[in-house]
Amino acid sequence: MRVNDEVATLLREYADLIAITGGDAYKVRVYEKAARSVEGCSTDIARLDAAGLRAIPNVGTSIADKIETYLRTGEIPQVERLRARIPAGVRELTRIPGLGPRMAMTLYQEVGVSSVEDLEQAVRSGRVQGLRGFGAKTEKNLLDGIVQLREAGAGQRVSLREALEVAERIVAELSEVEGCQRCGYAGSLRRMKDTIGDIDILAAAENSTALMAAFRQLPLVEQVIASGGTKTSVRTSSGSQVDLRVVPLDAWGAAMQYFTGSKAHNVRTREIAVHRGLKLSEYGIFDAGTERRLAAETEEEVYSRLGLPWIPPQLREDTGEIEAATRGELPELVSDRDIRGDLHTHTNLTDGLAPLEDMLSAAANRGYSYYAVTDHAPDLPMHRMSDEKMLEQRERIRELGGTHRGMRVLHGTELNIRPDGDVDWPADFLAGFDICVASVHTHFDQEREQMTRRLIRACENPHVTVIGHPTTRIIGRRPPIDADLAEVFRACARTGTALEVDGSPDRLDLAADNIRLAREFGVVFAVDSDAHATTHLDFMRYGVGTAQRGWLRADEVINTWPWERLAEFLRAE
Repeated sequence: MRVNDEVATLLREYADLIAITGGDAYKVRVYEKAARSVEGCSTDIARLDAAGLRAIPNVGTSIADKIETYLRTGEIPQVERLRARIPAGVRELTRIPGLGPRMAMTLYQEVGVSSVEDLEQAVRSGRVQGLRGFGAKTEKNLLDGIVQLREAGAGQRVSLREALEVAERIVAELSEVEGCQRCGYAGSLRRMKDTIGDIDILAAAENSTALMAAFRQLPLVEQVIASGGTKTSVRTSSGSQVDLRVVPLDAWGAAMQYFTGSKAHNVRTREIAVHRGLKLSEYGIFDAGTERRLAAETEEEVYSRLGLPWIPPQLREDTGEIEAATRGELPELVSDRDIRGDLHTHTNLTDGLAPLEDMLSAAANRGYSYYAVTDHAPDLPMHRMSDEKMLEQRERIRELGGTHRGMRVLHGTELNIRPDGDVDWPADFLAGFDICVASVHTHFDQEREQMTRRLIRACENPHVTVIGHPTTRIIGRRPPIDADLAEVFRACARTGTALEVDGSPDRLDLAADNIRLAREFGVVFAVDSDAHATTHLDFMRYGVGTAQRGWLRADEVINTWPWERLAEFLRAE
């Protein structure tokens, strides 16, 4: 984990602890904003002095002092004091999706709940009934959240972003070791799953000794779990387990296919091998009768011997990819190279961290053909948006429009979908935007029928272009809303409203299974970063990975389209 991420995590914890102990809500927001700013800072904060820390948006003198203390001592005394006041079990309660700090403290004070186990017993015994805000649906959500927490904790899973950063750093360093012939990551990370358990690294070399030694000595390694000639497992300072396997170069393809998985996909490929009189393992494909190795050097060779084309890793989940490959119907998946622009981003006019000019420069540096600024509308009062501010931003965008040649700048907004399905601004004001993203930001616990109607009504608004992060999930912290998604997808197809694949690694929303369902209705999609800082524009890669897991082709993604086609789509709204 980067130092920036470590500090951001600690600041978020401090905000939670303040909230749990009934502290000032304004102070909670201050530390939450500071956490986002530190996380989004492109500079390694360990290299900054006090003035440099204070230059980070939302980091004042007091917070800068705390960060300096952490960098010097490894802890923040104020955080330690608040930790001591609250049982660890109560803090653990806030990790349950949908259970916030205030609710956790209410459970502790009113019912004596001080652990996840206590909460489960209290709900099942009816002891939380009658507490303000705790109805039958809340009880069900709490039990569901406990299940999600335990499933997540069972494998100590981390975000796709964190795992990918660790893996790419390791691959880069091991690739420089003398004797390393190839190096890459495999497993669920290569398949771009939402969260990652163990990180699998694969390397090829004639002799593994130097690679294993270099791996054990990496700065991020905190503990060597086990070490041998072909496999070494370590635990990083952030708690992730990383497994390195070294294979001969002539077995690279078979090993990569095997260790990429998934288990279900590998079972299917081994069954195909058996039916063809072959044996398939991490060492290659062998003739079952003679034990002669027939293929192993590349994945393409391995799949070819099975009578299949190469199957993209993101599809290897035994969800129809084998059948599609057999029929010659595998999709040509959307890729990073296909993306021409980003249609959902924020500036510091609302909850973003960077000014408009910086976001535009960063987008232009990515080579985008078009780029949309979509700051929040006024329904969310914490963002303090007004008609005047939005119109001033529009004028500024028009002024800057020619600054970045080759990139069109679109003025948009992210609207809040109200409980009744209406949105922030009236039709005449909405007509002035180039693009409108509409998202649910409040009232997540509506009944299924109400939530479904709410989303459908937003789809039917002629000024809404995209439904943003459609299920509102925050991975590990907030479950998806309860809605009849098939009906929502049907409405999107009917109204020509795009569905977002939000690349923020905390969201990845729509998830892959819902993308596949939506495709059946002929929906189009927007893959966006939902960037709140210049560094967040990189989140596009996670959105693309999720879109690939959902079997999306480039033509189904509106921000792969040439400007003329996208402009026609936007005018049709």
